[in-house]
Amino acid sequence: MAASMDISPPLAIIEGGYTKGNVSGMDNENFDNEKQVTLWKPPRHLSVMQHCVSSGRMIAEANLELDVGIVVHKSSSDEKTELFPVLRSGSCSEIGPKQYMEDEHICIDDLLGHLETNAKFPSPGAFYGVFDGHGGTDAAVFIRENILKFIVEDSHFPICVEKAMKSAFLKADYTFADGSSLDISSGTTALTALIFGRTLVIANAGDCRAVLGRRGRAIEMSKDHKPNCTSERIRIEKLGGVIYDGYLNGQLSVARALGDWHMKAPMGSACPLSAEPELQETDLSEEDEFLIMGCDGLWDVMSSQCAVTMARKELMLHNDPERCSRELVREALKRNTSDNLTVIVVCFSADPPPRIEIPQTRVQRNVSSEGLNLLKGVLHCN
Repeated sequence: MAASMDISPPLAIIEGGYTKGNVSGMDNENFDNEKQVTLWKPPRHLSVMQHCVSSGRMIAEANLELDVGIVVHKSSSDEKTELFPVLRSGSCSEIGPKQYMEDEHICIDDLLGHLETNAKFPSPGAFYGVFDGHGGTDAAVFIRENILKFIVEDSHFPICVEKAMKSAFLKADYTFADGSSLDISSGTTALTALIFGRTLVIANAGDCRAVLGRRGRAIEMSKDHKPNCTSERIRIEKLGGVIYDGYLNGQLSVARALGDWHMKAPMGSACPLSAEPELQETDLSEEDEFLIMGCDGLWDVMSSQCAVTMARKELMLHNDPERCSRELVREALKRNTSDNLTVIVVCFSADPPPRIEIPQTRVQRNVSSEGLNLLKGVLHCN
């Protein structure tokens, strides 16, 4: 975020909506064998459909029904049962000690319904984003309103989602610069999460962070793009930029952002401040319970592991992702964060996280025959 921001007392919490995704299903025309769909009660442990975005094997699977929480697909060829994740999210935003609220975010649990399309996308599909603005709200609002459109309209989508997301970030940056009615000197970081089937793709430019909760362990799905980060410093200095006291060219505390065109070279030219996102993809497993996305106002005062531990405890109590996000925001305020706060919690199951049981180890102690005879002798003497 920009270095110079006014400080004022904190205001009230603005709570985001808690929605359940209505996941649309489709018939898969790419398979010869007929699929049989059976509805089950949601189990406590979820596994999800085998799927890979990078290879382009975007496969549309069976219909999903939310009234039971999960769908089971059984293949007639190998009789293997596959479980689909139930996507639901909650969010919370708070102005914090800042004078202005410059954060924006988006939560779409039902991507197919939102896009109003019958395209052959794997289900369930969802999209989430956190946008931490600075120097005004124009950039953050513009990116929030347009980034998903640029992704799905890209020629690489949905065959190669990574290329589509990277291209969409750059196109959004260039399109924002052309907006005559917008303040192109404003800027924003951008963190997005796209889910298709069991595949999660994270794209990040800036210092927001996405963390996966995997059976109580924190798995960071993005890297903070700070100017002092070694890889970012090397890139910045190669392109003629300088870092003063942790700030890019003495002005900005992030190394990647969209907007901020007063700090960038003409379009198409490489410059120290980059809008290109870093991407990370993973196939969700039954151990992946939830995803936390937050701006730096959260991570400045809380470690990734601390956030996952707290979120898991909250979800075990009430199983409400909105309430969970609200508690994370409140905890960050208690720890005296100095920034705006935005947190999104995405759950992958209809059930709360299960209690982790650590099996007790049985220690076997063997006594030698000599020791046993010695012990018998001592007892006999007594």
